[in-house]
Order: sequence, then structure tokens, then C-alpha cells
Amino acid sequence: MTMTRARFAKLLQWGLNSVFGLEYRRHPEYWKQLFDTETSEKAWEEDVKVYGFGGAIEKPEGSAIQYDEGGQAWSAKYIHKTIAMGFRITQEAQEDNLYLDIGKKFSRCLAESFQFTKEVRGASVINNGYDTNYAGGDGQPLFSTAHPLVSGATAANMLSTPAQLSESAIEDALIDISMMVDERGQPIIVNGVKLVIPNPLEFQAFRLLNTELRVGTANNDVNALYKKGSIPEGYVTNRYLSSPTRWFLKTDIKDGLKHFDRVKLQRGMEGDFETGNLRYKARERYSFGWTDWRAVYGSGAL
Repeated sequence: MTMTRARFAKLLQWGLNSVFGLEYRRHPEYWKQLFDTETSEKAWEEDVKVYGFGGAIEKPEGSAIQYDEGGQAWSAKYIHKTIAMGFRITQEAQEDNLYLDIGKKFSRCLAESFQFTKEVRGASVINNGYDTNYAGGDGQPLFSTAHPLVSGATAANMLSTPAQLSESAIEDALIDISMMVDERGQPIIVNGVKLVIPNPLEFQAFRLLNTELRVGTANNDVNALYKKGSIPEGYVTNRYLSSPTRWFLKTDIKDGLKHFDRVKLQRGMEGDFETGNLRYKARERYSFGWTDWRAVYGSGAL
């Protein structure tokens, strides 16, 4: 389709008081608060989960030592998608418009459309995190109570009983995070560093993390979350999270939520010799996903 003068009929005559709709303030890039970005020069990227040895075994006197084996557990694949869109404007629509530089204004709109798409695609990793149709490399969704381990056991990165955002729920999550193990069941050091919430939970999160005494009680108990600095990076809101009640903690595990930048946003513009129409386009290539589920801990599918 081509944007003609008929789409801007009112903008072809003098006397309008204002032209509005393209100058709204935009949100910051939420996805950058969640994902670690890497660059890619391939059609796809693949992360392979490897594991080491179990605990050492006592050797009876005179007997041979026992041998253990490390190996590969599973892999996570990131397939880069091409995102593209454009628009066309007739030469007459640009010439006769009295109020806007249409090409310049709608080029900005095009960039904002790409930002919106990136936010939606990034947030979908979390929004689909409880859906078994979106399983990761280990066969489980991002949030699960049954991530399989090489040891034969299973591990969780979500509360066994889904819980609304509260002091006790956050404490339970932090305790579970501190008890995480590797593929062989050995304890590892993991810390919750950031609380991620949808917009409706912002005021509650502020009270929970910034009040010296416990919130919502008549007691004078210390608010341990605040005093201990249990969540050093505080909280962030993300308006693209689809559930108004689900929350999660991001941990300090590397190779967790990842974004691969294959081709950065490219823009182009050209005129058609015969019609005089101008064409504008933009494209970029990237992927979002997750590798190690230990990088996040969820509230459960509320």
C-alpha cells in the first residue's frame, strides 16, 4: 500500500490548530534489563551444557581407584529471525502537506515499531516460561519444578506452590536459589540480584524492598530483605509481561537469558523514477531465548 494525499486530507489546507499523535513519550528499552546481549556472525548460535564430576569416592586400601566421566547434557539453539517493514509515500503527498515532513516523521514511527516488536519478542520468553509448548534444551519450560539433572534427580526454579508477591514469598525464593545445585547435584553459589515485576506490582515491590521494618504488620521486626540488601539491584518493571501477578528473580548465573544481535537495525530510502514515490524500509536480525534456567526463579503460574 502507498500513503497518498487522501490519507492526509486535512493536512493539505491551512487553519489547523495542531497535528498530534506521533509525539508521545516512549518507554526505555525494557528488554535490556532482562537479557545479556552477544553478537553473532552465523545463521544460528548454539550453547552446549556440559557437566563435570560428582563427589570423590573413598578408596579402600589396596583397591583400584574409581573413574568418573564428564560430558554433554543438552544444548540451547538460537535461530535468528529477520524483522522487516517499510512504507511508501507519493510525491504529491509530500509536496502538498503543509504541517509535517511526512518522511521524517514516519521514519521515526518505523523505528518505534521495531522497538515495540523487540519488546514483545523479548518478553515472550518470560510470558511463555510456564508453557510446556515452549520447552528448552532440557525438555522443560523455562520455569519448572522438574528440570532434569544428569545425576538423575530433578531441580526447580519456581515455587512449588505459586505465590503472590510478598515478603515471605521472596524469602522462600531466595532460600531456594541459595540451595541450587549443578548437574551432578553439587551445591553452587547462586544469588538473586534483581526482582522483575509487571507494572501493577510496582508500589508493593517498592514497599517490600525499601522499608526498614516489616511491611503490613504491627510488629517492629526488621525487614530482612531491606537490611541485608538481599536483592542488590532492586526491582524493575516491565509492562510487556502478560500476567499482572507473576514475578520473578533474576540471578547472577551467566548464560541465562540471552539476546543475539545478528544484524543491527538498518534503514534505507529510495525514490521511484517513474512515479516519484518514496519508499522507506528497515530491517534487523536477532534472537531471544534462554540457556541455563538457573538464571531466573519464578513465582509460579498464578
